[in-house]
Amino acid sequence: MPASSNSANIFLIKFMNDFTPWMLLVDVGIISLLLLVGKYLRAKVRFIQRFFIPPSLLAGLIALILGPEVLGWLPLSSNTGTYAGILIALVFSTLPLTSQSKPRGSSVGRLWAYFQSGMLLQWALGGLLGYLIFNILFHSNPAFGLSMPAGYCGGHGTAAAIGAAFSGYGIDEMLSLAMTSATVGIICSIVIGMWIISLGAMKGRTAFLKEYSELPEELRTGILPKDKRVSMGEASFSAISLDSMSFNFAIVALIALGGYGLCQFVQYFWPILKLPVFSCAFLVGIFIVWLLRRCKFDAYISKPIVGHLGGAFTDYLVAFGVASIKIEIVFEYVVPLIMLLLLGLAFTFLYVFSIGARINKNYAFEKSIFTWGWFTGTMAMGIALLRIADPESKSRCLDECALAYLYITPVEIALVTFAPICFVNGYGGCFVAVCAVVGLAILFWARQKGWLSKNQAE
Repeated sequence: MPASSNSANIFLIKFMNDFTPWMLLVDVGIISLLLLVGKYLRAKVRFIQRFFIPPSLLAGLIALILGPEVLGWLPLSSNTGTYAGILIALVFSTLPLTSQSKPRGSSVGRLWAYFQSGMLLQWALGGLLGYLIFNILFHSNPAFGLSMPAGYCGGHGTAAAIGAAFSGYGIDEMLSLAMTSATVGIICSIVIGMWIISLGAMKGRTAFLKEYSELPEELRTGILPKDKRVSMGEASFSAISLDSMSFNFAIVALIALGGYGLCQFVQYFWPILKLPVFSCAFLVGIFIVWLLRRCKFDAYISKPIVGHLGGAFTDYLVAFGVASIKIEIVFEYVVPLIMLLLLGLAFTFLYVFSIGARINKNYAFEKSIFTWGWFTGTMAMGIALLRIADPESKSRCLDECALAYLYITPVEIALVTFAPICFVNGYGGCFVAVCAVVGLAILFWARQKGWLSKNQAE
């Protein structure tokens, strides 16, 4: 190898490892460029459009391949995994600021029981497989199985959260495993989901199906035409004093900082209780919202702007999260990981479409295909599949889901918060048992209400 090439490699390695604030700019700049590349590919490549692959996932995959883990062409630092932990705290900081009214009605209750039970049982299955099967057969960490539900039902956001939580206990491989699960889940959600939609149309189970070629251009490319573009939110302040975006971002950043401070406070007095920053941020956010309402200052918060901030944080979270996957860890766990993900897919398929056909009396197929996309990929993937099966939103699935999800969010946060604590301290079996018992109890309750009686009209 020429001396100049060798010197360049040494410089690149030193540059990537010697972290400075300027390195943060380099990392964000590279990922930003790749997000634009991913968006261009989504707008131009039919294959990517057909499978609704998000630009953030494309950016992460490109960064993973061209970055230090594979080819080493991009000078990304070794802190990309840390960024994912910070970004998920910011994402959770936006949630209390954007919550809406409480859910009500039988249809919403059915969806809540359907979603909540499926989520808990998926976590129970992953925990059980890791705790009793893979731990014995492959000598993996007892918490290994949690990477499946964290990546599938949770998506890249929960994968980052669970990885950050386990990293606090020195189990760094969980981030790569959960991110890999989330990436595989997104691919499977769309590939298998499109097949399910086609099969459902052939058997007459769909209510509003349109062919892919008939979908609006903006759904395929992700680019809104001028006549369909909407405002991103109202300005509450004059820019001459404080820009409204600065105000809303400041509130979100304050909540995240409060979450970090609360996490450090708890850890100082109770070292064994290492609460994730994102969980603490959510709690601080609830307090801040209460305080703003007491002071009659909540009217200055723009929910649309905060929602867009959360979306931006999520895009960067996915990109940085996928880019931070450690290939050697994936290869080390490749056999049990494949087995785990296949078993998770099989269980999710059976649950989603068997229970969904019974509990959803109206538009069961449309609500089930949305749940499949969510439980294997992300809620965005569920929405993408739903828009194919129900392009005009006549099933009102998203309206009902938005209400039902208000009760699901605290449970999801509790799962990610207490799963690492339980498994690290030897209570993994208790965690699995609680998830299984509560999940089955919800189904039993739904059955007692007559929601699982086949062919019974609502």
